[in-house]
Formats: sequence, C-alpha cells, structure tokens
Amino acid sequence: MSLRSVLLAGGYALVQLVAAPLVAAQAPLGLGEIYRALPSANPRIAAASAFARASHERVSPARALPDPQLQVGFMNRELPGLGYADVLGMDQIQLMQTFPISGKLGLAGRAASERATAEDARAAEVGWGVRARAAMGFYELYQMDRSIVVGGETLRLLQDLAKVTETMYGVGEGRQVDALKAHVEIARMQEEIIRMEAGRAVALARGNALLARGPGAPLGTPVLLSYPDSLPPIDSLLAEAEAHRPMVQADEAELRAADTAAIGARREIWPDLQVGVQYGQRPMPGGGTDRMMSLMLGVNLPIFARSRQFAMRREAEAMRAVAQANLDDSRAETRGRVGELVATIGRAQRLGALYRTTILPQAQAAVESARSSYRTGAVDFMTLLDDQMTVNRYRLDLIALDAEHGSALAELEMLLGRELFDPTSVRPEAQ
Repeated sequence: MSLRSVLLAGGYALVQLVAAPLVAAQAPLGLGEIYRALPSANPRIAAASAFARASHERVSPARALPDPQLQVGFMNRELPGLGYADVLGMDQIQLMQTFPISGKLGLAGRAASERATAEDARAAEVGWGVRARAAMGFYELYQMDRSIVVGGETLRLLQDLAKVTETMYGVGEGRQVDALKAHVEIARMQEEIIRMEAGRAVALARGNALLARGPGAPLGTPVLLSYPDSLPPIDSLLAEAEAHRPMVQADEAELRAADTAAIGARREIWPDLQVGVQYGQRPMPGGGTDRMMSLMLGVNLPIFARSRQFAMRREAEAMRAVAQANLDDSRAETRGRVGELVATIGRAQRLGALYRTTILPQAQAAVESARSSYRTGAVDFMTLLDDQMTVNRYRLDLIALDAEHGSALAELEMLLGRELFDPTSVRPEAQ
C-alpha cells in the first residue's frame, strides 16, 4: 500500500472518530417544549389576551341606560336671610332619566359585542403569530446547529487532507500547490464556521426574546420533526384559511360591528325621551308642611343635525368601507400566502427527497471514487477536494430545505388556525 493510501485512510478514520460526538453537544430541544412555554412567557400573548378581556367589559356599558341626573334646589329664598319667600319659596329634589329610543342601546351593545369578538380573534392571531415566529426561530437554530456540525466535520477532514498533502510533498510524492490549496479551503471553512456561530447566536437571541429570557440563555439543540407526508388539496386549504384564520374572523366581526354602527348612526336623528320626577316642600305659616310633586317629559331636539347626526352617518359609512376593505385585504393576503407556502412546502418535499435518495448518495459515491483514484494517483488532489466540498454543500442545502419546510408548515398552521402535525414527533433518524 502506498504512502498516499495509508495517510488518506488514516485521516478519514480519524475524522469519523472525532466528528461523531458533535451532534449531541447539548440537550435535545423539541418544538413542542417551546410551544408549551409561550402562552405564559410571551408578553405579546399576555397583552393581547388582556386587551380582549377589556373589550368584553365594554359591552355592558354600551347597553346600559345613561346615568340618571339628580338635582337639589332651594327655590325662591329671601335675601339676605335666605328665608322662604311667601307662596313661592320651597325646597326641591328632581330626578331625570334619559331613555334612548328606536333601539339605539341594543345596536350599541351589538356593535360592542362584535368588536369584542374581533379582539378575541386578534388575540388568537397574535398567539398563532408568536407560535409561528417561535417555530421559525427553532428551525433557524436547527439550521445553524446542524450547519456548524457539518462545517466542523468538513474542517477536520480538510485539516487531515492538508496533513496528507504536506507529508506527501515532504517525501516527494505530492505537490506543494495541493498543500497550499488545502490550507486555503481550511481558512474558508473556518470563516464559514465563524459566520454560522454568529448566526446561531442571533437565532438563539431571537428565540429567547419570544420567551422573555436573556439573549444567551441556553435552549438546547433543536431536533428535526416528522413532517406530514402530504397536505390537503390547495382549494381545501384556501377555503379553510378564509373560514378559520383568526385575522379574517376579526375583520369579519369588525365589518358586522361597522354595519351595526351604521344602522345606529342613522337612528341618531330620533330624539331621546327624557322622564323626570320632581318633589318639593315648604313650611306653612300656621305649621305643617306643604308638599308638591311634578312629572316631566321631554325630548332632545336635533336642531344641529347637519353638523352632528348627519356627520355621524357619514363617519359610520366611511368606517364600514374601511372594515370591508380590511376584510377584502386580509382574505386576499391569506389566499396569496397559502399559495406561496403550499408551493414552498411542495418544493422542499420534492427537493429533500431528491437530495436524500439521489443527489447526496451520488455525490458521496463520487467522493469515494475520487478517494480511491487519488490513492492510486489516477486523479489529482483538486478533483478530490472539489468532490468533497460538493458533498458538504449538498448537506448544507438539505439542512436548509428541512428548516424551510418546517418554517413554512408553521406559518401555514397560523393561516389555518390549527395544527398540521404533532410538534412533539421527532423524526426517527434525529433520535
């Protein structure tokens, strides 16, 4: 066996022994663990839930009658002594209540109830949105972790190849340019690992921010999940997203509230009924008390309707147009995004299968062939190096595809308002 063959075989064996422990450097992290921690840890979810609760507290006041007015009067007193004037002097107490008519209170209550429903849906949208962001951070962290592992394995392989070329050059069986090229690739790979480690720190900080933790708090090493083999037809997904996405449901509720408010604004021209009761008493000159009672009815007069009630109508119609436009926009955005995500998931599935079954096996076979040929001198070092770096690039591409696939599924779940797969199901090869 030649010196070239001995050195090359030993170098590859050493890489296999050193690289293996890197995958389990930290405790495994499942996406389900992050999902379980979010509701109690994320401030945005807490704020949205509190705002939704507050909106429900506006329903009862909207349906309630205006507060009654209580007045106390000391009528027709003499000056400077403040005694009772003859015949007219008395003390009075008056209670007035306004009764909106034509169903104004009922309409106001319905509008407030619909707005509360909209806030419930918005709170759900915030929850799903934070969940999707957490999943994207999880997969970004997964991609960085796996890429660092692949980069470390490749770096050690390049270092061993460099030792082989240096040894061969020293005994006159190799070329100096091969050793120099190996060191250039080592430097490039070290640069890539530094970039990956910085990217991991960014991903870690983003993930911890969603959990309201410090940027450097450890999260563990994300494990790859078992994705669904297929999705429902796109027409079914589009219909489901339009019917169940919380943001669309919120805009639908806002449109119903705007419709109700527009009806109420048209009824503002109707006068409100005012009912009052008045009690009065005064002392009699000969002793005793003279008591009196009055009943009052009244209405407000909309004499400024052009600048008030009619303006309220125009405002309500404009707000209804806003609500309709927002609903149309959310539906269109949802349909477009569902189409994009279905295409992304389909591409990731097909390319991932192609990489696993064809591209990577063939590339690895090419490396084995180049390695055997290099041992015998049939191919040069550059051919072996290029083939090895191609395998490295394909492995990184597959990791990126898996991360992209998972992120797209998480965003699609947000649009549908339901889970598409079990976030605790770990892919068998990742266990």
